[in-house]
Amino acid sequence: MFVVILTYAGSLDVVDGLLEEHIRFLQENYDKGVFLLSGPQNPRKGGVILARAESREALMDVLINDPFWREGAARYEVVEFVANMGTPECAGLVEKA
Repeated sequence: MFVVILTYAGSLDVVDGLLEEHIRFLQENYDKGVFLLSGPQNPRKGGVILARAESREALMDVLINDPFWREGAARYEVVEFVANMGTPECAGLVEKA
């Protein structure tokens, strides 16, 4: 499991100009089962994505298709973690030992 933290690197005008395409990118990866949750940071300085992928490399192959990445509008921090506890609603995300 991965947490992807995006930090905007450019102006919000640039980000807003790419937002529609970015949302399509997100939806495509929700449809593929790669992305599980996402949303903007508050205050609006970037975003967060919860993702599932076979490896960091596989996730990076997905992220490079984000228009924010392509246009240099955001920097990405990818944190891998093992989800070993969660609420009943998140039971499908918890990894069994």
